[in-house]
Amino acid sequence: MMQPSPARMYDALLGGSHNFEVDRLAAQRGSRLVPDLPRLALSNRAFLRRAVRFLVEAGITQFLDIGSGIPTAGNVHEIVRECDPRGRVLYVDIDPVAVAHSRAILVGDERYGAIEADLREPAELLARVRDTGLIDSGQPVGILLIAVLHLLADADLPAAKVGALREAVAGGSYVAISHLTSALRPDDAEALHHSSREGNQVGIQFRSRAAITAMFDGWELVEPGVVELPLWRPESDRDRHEEPGRSLGLAGVAVNT
Repeated sequence: MMQPSPARMYDALLGGSHNFEVDRLAAQRGSRLVPDLPRLALSNRAFLRRAVRFLVEAGITQFLDIGSGIPTAGNVHEIVRECDPRGRVLYVDIDPVAVAHSRAILVGDERYGAIEADLREPAELLARVRDTGLIDSGQPVGILLIAVLHLLADADLPAAKVGALREAVAGGSYVAISHLTSALRPDDAEALHHSSREGNQVGIQFRSRAAITAMFDGWELVEPGVVELPLWRPESDRDRHEEPGRSLGLAGVAVNT
């Protein structure tokens, strides 16, 4: 029996077409419990766009999008292509369906690629990245960990996985992280946590602000630090006027000095 996939559920919440009924039903169940769940998906996507543009302006020309899911409208390579046509993007996901969809979308452009790998095994992941030849390990890279670390259990030591990536990349590299948090609306966080467990989905970990901030240890956070998703360098009135707490997530960007 097919189980819901976080990548496909996220695609469904964004109104994409790369998902199945089981994913849509799981997304609908979550939205009934927490009506702001679609808002979270949109806020997270908006943060991704702003972070990528910031990194391009900072001089980053290559991106490693780990836990990328299924590239849907406004995906990373489209943003990069608009900002810097020379830019390169490598998508990484544990879900073979997501990787297959990504490769189908990217066919014909050698600046972009997709591989299957597991963030819980950073050494193997980085070896697969090197094998593609798409990312130059001697040059700064933008690592995107967007809505993926909350899929790792505490036993997986997510902060240590971010640290392993930092140790492997060149100075001047950046990391962008978004993560669901229990700090904003604890009741909603608890409801979604139990829903994911009862629905046989991948467990979702709603972590504290301190736990999420600790994932940036060894990096230097850029302003405004770790903040609610819409408050990270807002560009639109929608971001600026977002009611506090409704995005359910925290985010930040930091540089490896």
